[in-house]
Amino acid sequence: MPATPTPPAPLMPQVLLEATLQRHPGAEPLQRQLHRRLQQAILAGRLAPGSRLPGSRALAEGLGVSRNTVIAAYEQLSAEGYLQPDRQGTRVAALARPAATTARGRPRAEETATPGSPTLPHPLAQRLAQRLAHIQPTGAGTQFGLPLRPGVPALSHFPLAAWRRALDRAITQAGPAALAYGEPLGEPALRAAVARHLSVARGVRCSPEQVVITEGAQEALSLCARLLSNPGDRAWVENPGYRGAKAALRAADLTLHPLPVDREGLCATELDWARHPPRLIYVTPSHQYPTGAVLSAARRLQLMEQARRHGCWLIEDDYDSEFRHAGESIGALQGLVPQAPVLYVGTFSKTLFPSLRLGFLVLPEALLPGLQGPLGELLRGGQRHSQLALAQFMESGEFARHLGRMRRLYRSRQSALRSALQQHLAVPHQIEGGQCGLHLCVRFGPRWPDQAVAEQARQQGMAPSALSGFALPPGPADNGLVLGYGNTSSELFAPLIQRLSRLMQAL
Repeated sequence: MPATPTPPAPLMPQVLLEATLQRHPGAEPLQRQLHRRLQQAILAGRLAPGSRLPGSRALAEGLGVSRNTVIAAYEQLSAEGYLQPDRQGTRVAALARPAATTARGRPRAEETATPGSPTLPHPLAQRLAQRLAHIQPTGAGTQFGLPLRPGVPALSHFPLAAWRRALDRAITQAGPAALAYGEPLGEPALRAAVARHLSVARGVRCSPEQVVITEGAQEALSLCARLLSNPGDRAWVENPGYRGAKAALRAADLTLHPLPVDREGLCATELDWARHPPRLIYVTPSHQYPTGAVLSAARRLQLMEQARRHGCWLIEDDYDSEFRHAGESIGALQGLVPQAPVLYVGTFSKTLFPSLRLGFLVLPEALLPGLQGPLGELLRGGQRHSQLALAQFMESGEFARHLGRMRRLYRSRQSALRSALQQHLAVPHQIEGGQCGLHLCVRFGPRWPDQAVAEQARQQGMAPSALSGFALPPGPADNGLVLGYGNTSSELFAPLIQRLSRLMQAL
């Protein structure tokens, strides 16, 4: 019986020998270099599907490496599905190559464009969710350290030593158990501390069971939209108003209906209720953002009654009402009447520091039976040491003492900024929103386009926000700046406003 002929050894593919493997200090291991070379050749089509690779001994001799290096690379590629070993040797698997390469492995036109030439968008990059087209970047970047930026607290005045002690106690007392997931709705100790604080400081009617700890107010707003609305539902928003709320509502596929804001806050007419009935209403009643208006008692009661009648929910964002500069603190809308149709949202980003990323959502008692189950699936209890430390920080009185110090500081800074504007801003203007919070709103005429002013200010080391960027869409009256004073020392306001005045006059 004649012997079975031995199949001829495959030719050494030139692609494997076209460049030597790197051996200089700091180079990748030879096995990883060989693995990547083979992988890229297969994906680019330079090693055709079904082609047989040379044996490990022959390839090792051709590359000047050990046979074990080749065997290890072959085994890894086989495990990943690029190669198929059989009795005849090792073959290239049949793969559907990425569309970015042609049949001959040449890059498409957009990959060969020269620097500076126009490039075509990647096909997949054109298939983003349509809702993203309505979420526009602010252009402010991450310039959190620049003066006059709204929404940034006085970080240099935060009691780091006391916070470090609270963290140390939380880590020591909780032990390794706190490294696991916690309660989805938040640490019970923090939920109880938040409920007690809100009851005393903001007049909120709630039990710890109604409190949900979130990753800042933004997650709380997203939860409200996802849990209480369906795609295509309508949401009312203040105009001008907080951009983050608009982004959260749009990301839930809601249709936004902007309502104007005057000195008494949100203006909703009977025509609005008749023609544009909402599912959700977002409102900042105690200190409207960014104008600083306070929703009057008459409008609060009317809004609550209409919400009950139309079966919609109010989302109350109480973002910085802890810092009232004149008179007593204005109570929360949520606590105005029993069983209010209000979801109350708050954050520790302004009262403590932004990177803490802790906020809270107070659910109406009527929603608890229906939402506790879904929330348990949507949320994962994390940041447990920070939550436990914050609970101790609040229960020890450190939180209340810090708030007291910050109220006095921000009152002084607000007064200094108002004085600097009156003395040094040499263009006609109107100051709004000076009785609470961390910012002032300054309106001026169209002679000075606020977007251009804000951009010029950024180039000169300041970070105010253009008022028109908060409007949907901006009108002639929405021209001005939102000036933060939380992160800026009082003695800096005069030279900053002088600089701002000069650049406005130069436009």
